[in-house]
Amino acid sequence: MGWNGKKVLVTGAGGFIGSHLTERLVREGAQVTAFVRYNSRGDRGSLKFLPKDILSELKVEMGDLKDPCAVQKITRKQETVFHLAALIGIPYSYVNPVDYVQTNALGTSYLLQACREENIEKFIHTSTSEVYGTAQYVPIDENHPLQGQSPYSASKISADQMALSFFRAFETPVTVMRPFNTYGPRQSARAVIPTIIYQGLKGGPIKLGSLAPKRDLNFVEDTVDGFIRIAESPKSVGEVINIGSSKEISIGELAEKISDLLGKKHEIVEDSDRIRPEASEVGRLQADIQKAKTLLNWEPRTSLTEGLTKTIEWVKEQMSFFPDDSYQV
Repeated sequence: MGWNGKKVLVTGAGGFIGSHLTERLVREGAQVTAFVRYNSRGDRGSLKFLPKDILSELKVEMGDLKDPCAVQKITRKQETVFHLAALIGIPYSYVNPVDYVQTNALGTSYLLQACREENIEKFIHTSTSEVYGTAQYVPIDENHPLQGQSPYSASKISADQMALSFFRAFETPVTVMRPFNTYGPRQSARAVIPTIIYQGLKGGPIKLGSLAPKRDLNFVEDTVDGFIRIAESPKSVGEVINIGSSKEISIGELAEKISDLLGKKHEIVEDSDRIRPEASEVGRLQADIQKAKTLLNWEPRTSLTEGLTKTIEWVKEQMSFFPDDSYQV
């Protein structure tokens, strides 16, 4: 499959992963429509970090996933759809859970229906490892039970199942991609790695939530490569596919590693304001990526040390992107 001239829609293009995927697709020669949530500031999110020559090739559409008319408009004449748009902050889902259902579940349903009517060639739906909840066994394969331990993860389970139902009921060519914890340049302080790096660069103690949870960390370029491989492979249709590193590290160990890479010794403390409700915290995530290896010939290429080093350099250059070190939900 060649991307040159391919009409591609990326929802959530202004997000961290979405901006990297959008850039990759433009470089591959695709005609990309980037769907970004409307705001009165004209803020295109992380697309602002793209080189000017890439931005000039983009068609940017602003709207809201919860508006079926806007969704129908952006899907017209598209061939491949990468659906990344979602409300993603887990702590904020405790504050406004209904908004997560409306955006992640209902909004995804609007997009699926529009794509069904348009007869698109491929629909790649972005899930999350959070749908698995705390691991009942590791590594976690795609058959692991789903557990809604937060309103966010519950809304994503609903969206995943809606996407799969369109494949089963209407033969819409859907793949559910389930990325584990992606990190890298352009990620906001909402996520743990840029939070650790930013606090470490400023000096003083590094304040975090629980240090015990273990996560599977995958560099953003490898995650983007997973998206591309899924879109290119006819074997992926109707499948759920994990994309991760297949390794795990605790938040405490991660903070120590970043502190070492910064060349400083930091006090690492648990901040009670950042600790999630006990039954809601996902304790352990580690991906089984055998399916991705078999179906897609995909596996991660970036080591954690290499990925963290690249991320540290980016944060150093973009300190103004992080307004302060307060807890961001």
